[in-house]
Parts: sequence; C-alpha cells; structure tokens
Amino acid sequence: MKISTKGRYGLRALIDIAQYSEIEPVSISSISARQDISERYLEQLMALLKKAGLIKSIRGAGGGYVLAKDVSEISVGDVLRALEGNLEPVECAAFHEEELCEAAGGCVTKYVWKKINESINRTVDEIDLKQLVEESKQVQQDLTVQKKCNN
Repeated sequence: MKISTKGRYGLRALIDIAQYSEIEPVSISSISARQDISERYLEQLMALLKKAGLIKSIRGAGGGYVLAKDVSEISVGDVLRALEGNLEPVECAAFHEEELCEAAGGCVTKYVWKKINESINRTVDEIDLKQLVEESKQVQQDLTVQKKCNN
C-alpha cells in the first residue's frame, strides 16, 4: 500500500489545524506557510476533509478551519480513508461478499491480503490525532532545545 501526497499532506494539514485552532480558526494560507503545501492543493484537501465531517469551515473575517470533532475522536484511519478512499492493499473480490470471484473457493492468497488489510486498518485506527499533536509538540520542543544548544 502506498499513501499518496493527498494522504500525507492532508494528515499534516489536519495536525496543523488541531494544533493551531485552539485559539482561532486556521486559514489555508497559514497552513500553507507552516507546512509548505500549496494553497490550491490544500483547498482540494480541505473540501474532502470537510465532506468527511472531520473539519468545519468558519466564514468571514478571522475565518478558517477548525476540527469538527474532538482531537481524540479522529483517527489516522479516518483521515486516510477520507483522502485516499479504501486502504485495501489489493483489490480482491473475496473481501466483499457482494462481489464474485471465480477463484475465491480455492484461493489461498486471499488470506494473506485479508491479514495485511486487517493489520493496516487496525494500525491506522489505533493512532488518533491527539497522539500526533502531542508528538508534534514534542518534536518542536526538541528542535528548539537543539537550536539553543547549537548557538
């Protein structure tokens, strides 16, 4: 499974919103500046995240984006599925009862794909945005300390 820039940049943008929207809504231009992602691309990602119910937009002066749910209620899996769609590593009809697969009865590889799929979904669903925000704050703090030591 390969995560596209949509998934990677979207996750970074959502972490940014989670970190900076505690005081006021976060503008696309501020996310763009901090994350080095083009505003036009962010607009596309924000539309998908909003459609999935993960963020809300606030209009007007001082407007921008805020999380639509508590930071601990949004998993990495929620974000990736909103941006990437299905996370299955292999398109296998045997995963879906409504789809027919001529080889399903004698196919052993479907068990491999099913195990990988379950593992991916479990992993991305266990990590929530709150954990990533805390990790981001720690990384920023470590970088600040490191800069002070180098000066």
